[in-house]
Amino acid sequence: MKKVLIAFDNGHFSKGAFEFARRLNELQPILLTGVFLPNVDYNVLTYAYGGTLPVVPFIEGYDPELVEQQVNVFEEACVHHHIEFRTHKDRYDFALPELRKETRFADLLLLGSEKFYANIGTASPNEYLRLALHEAECPVILAPEEFAFPQSNVLAYDGSDDAAFAIKSFCGLFPELCANTTILVYASAKDKAGMPDLDYIKELSARHFSDLRLHILEADPKKYFDTWISDIKDPILVCGSFGRSGISELFRHSFVSEVVSDHRVPVFIAHR
Repeated sequence: MKKVLIAFDNGHFSKGAFEFARRLNELQPILLTGVFLPNVDYNVLTYAYGGTLPVVPFIEGYDPELVEQQVNVFEEACVHHHIEFRTHKDRYDFALPELRKETRFADLLLLGSEKFYANIGTASPNEYLRLALHEAECPVILAPEEFAFPQSNVLAYDGSDDAAFAIKSFCGLFPELCANTTILVYASAKDKAGMPDLDYIKELSARHFSDLRLHILEADPKKYFDTWISDIKDPILVCGSFGRSGISELFRHSFVSEVVSDHRVPVFIAHR
């Protein structure tokens, strides 16, 4: 049984993230821990840890009644769908350190890619979602509000150790999904010579994915990856973060931000 963490901020209950948890529980029973975080004020963003990590304090207008309503919705849904659950309400001055601690003791974190701190800015993913990904000490799935549960896996591979780590993490967490049609796609805007370490990555992937296909994306992935993946039946995108310090770079300079912004495909992200 896996321990799955699902995080909601004050006022934004993600039905998409919960639906993903429900479907996981159908595949294999999970323990679903709901974490209810305070709201934040983006205008008073401060920096900690030597000035490198933004920390967002909570708003004084924290609404305990609204949080209780969310908790009730969550607990009733878990009971209805026969999901074992726990509830944590984390009203702290700074929510990120508490969320990081929660992820230290979880196998997976689920976040609504559209709902998580949706009040912060217009960028997708927003800054707080990026920070949550940076701080997470377990793999994360970003779930759109409307999606089809994965019938295929897209393993984004760029030859890096981070990409290989993400693939191994996905296999370990979701052996039930490894029977899906799986495409190992080499996507790199810099090198089109061929898939790096081809024999190694084939040996690894073929041990876990029974229906494995290899594909080299000839077009610039930053421009065309989201178009390419839209032709695949009900995919989940699996990608590495290119190192803990590279979360912002991942979204700024890669195709992943386009996929997340489209809000159609669940995205699995793992980093060390």
